Amino acid sequence: MSHHPLKAVTLTHVRYRKGDQLGHFLAWVSLVPVFISLGGFISHFIFRRELQGMFFAIGLIISQFINEIIKKSVQQARPETCALLEMCDSHGWPSSHSQYMFFFAVYVTLLTYKRLGLIFRNQLLVAVVLVWPMAVLTMYSRVYLGYHTVAQVFAGAALGTVLGGGWFWIVNNVLSCLFPAIEESAFGRFFYVKDTSHIPNVLRFEYENARSAKKHPSYKRAD
Repeated sequence: MSHHPLKAVTLTHVRYRKGDQLGHFLAWVSLVPVFISLGGFISHFIFRRELQGMFFAIGLIISQFINEIIKKSVQQARPETCALLEMCDSHGWPSSHSQYMFFFAVYVTLLTYKRLGLIFRNQLLVAVVLVWPMAVLTMYSRVYLGYHTVAQVFAGAALGTVLGGGWFWIVNNVLSCLFPAIEESAFGRFFYVKDTSHIPNVLRFEYENARSAKKHPSYKRAD
């Protein structure tokens, strides 16, 4: 019986040099895309079910498919450190982590700039102070930890920026006309899917409506 080499699931399989505190920190930083996907978008669908958020997530998925297609076409090797990281069987150009984070940063920034469904009082500040530095840190972490070359992470960042901006334009200039139909569809009604892009400040709108509902008898809970 022939023995085939084993391969690990690399979702959270991030390595760093033992005793390297900066490397330990950056290893966690490089997992931010996983946290955004599993924590951010899944919780968004469960609790908010906004069409903007759903199409945002769809765009990120499409972006990652494009990344895989390019990697398999170009087949550029990772740096020599891939042997220590057990990653030499995968390709490195462009970096999917950098592409993901820059797509995310561009899309969040454009949503904020266009004031589409704002959910924070100072959402632009959140984008500038938190999202963009995290995107840059993620890019740096992939080089520091030895998973990518500088050229590979910059290629990922550039591609993510272009795809993020392009997908935002497609969603809000082409696909947004379908939002009312999706809201009224069987899927939309069953899952309470909604579009709040037309509301300047969703946080304030929900706050005021929640307070008003308390005073309306039809919204009283029957215990």
